[in-house]
Amino acid sequence: MQETILLFFQNIGSPFMDSLANVASAVGEQTFVIGVMVYILWNLDKNKGFTICSTLLFSVISMGMLKAIVRAPRPFQVLESVDGKRLATATGYSFPSGHTTTGSSFYSSLAFAYKKRALSILCAVMIVLVGTSRLYLGVHWPIDVFGGWVLGIGITLFAYSKLSALYEDRDKRYKFTFVIGVITFVLGLGLAILLNTHSVDEVAFSDLMKTLALAGGGYLGFAFETKKVNYSVEATLQRKLLRFLLGMVAVIGIMGLKALIPEALYFVGSFSRYAMLGFWVTGLYPFIGKRVLFADAQ
Repeated sequence: MQETILLFFQNIGSPFMDSLANVASAVGEQTFVIGVMVYILWNLDKNKGFTICSTLLFSVISMGMLKAIVRAPRPFQVLESVDGKRLATATGYSFPSGHTTTGSSFYSSLAFAYKKRALSILCAVMIVLVGTSRLYLGVHWPIDVFGGWVLGIGITLFAYSKLSALYEDRDKRYKFTFVIGVITFVLGLGLAILLNTHSVDEVAFSDLMKTLALAGGGYLGFAFETKKVNYSVEATLQRKLLRFLLGMVAVIGIMGLKALIPEALYFVGSFSRYAMLGFWVTGLYPFIGKRVLFADAQ
């Protein structure tokens, strides 16, 4: 059954469909998702930004743990009839689909956050497109995509309202973000050390380590912002666009460090880069830019 579905997508392949699938896959990847998420966090609503970020991180961490446990091969590795495409995005094991989990969590959280009919319909379409694109590209089994849909949407349904309510209590928010930040930072650091010494399966744990590092830096940044910064998103449209563009230049710069530091050097490469990215987005950039780019604290 799964092979039949994959062969159907292989048979409808064309240059146009390849381009469409690549675009659909890209809107479930980290660069696009981070861009939208930080615009919300920096410019629109801190509660919504925090909650979308949190549901996404919990979903992706859960997905990484499942990948490390199940360790299923990808279809193009098993079936000669399946030609895998966009293989640079096919890292780690197959179940569940990382793109589908990311897209499902992000777009369902976005729909929950704004509760607009048109936006909700668009988000539902995006969730379907991201998952379907991974089947067309031959990098996931149907069960992987289904698992990603269930995981991403399920965690949003369970956690969104709880996390949003938690954000409104400053003391609870600080304790939560600090504790989760320390736990994920330490776990990510431990995995980076094990990966550096080749003590664990690199395919199973390298992506999970990056997500834990991102969560560690991000949640410690949230804790720092809660305690020391307390920026406001209120500003003119021109200032919002400027703060977004300048902040994203640094985000792209941090992500681009992998060209200078090999990812195989897991601690000084991947772990440090992702932890730095998380802390920059949620804490350091608001702290540095508060007096110039961000409005005064309320």
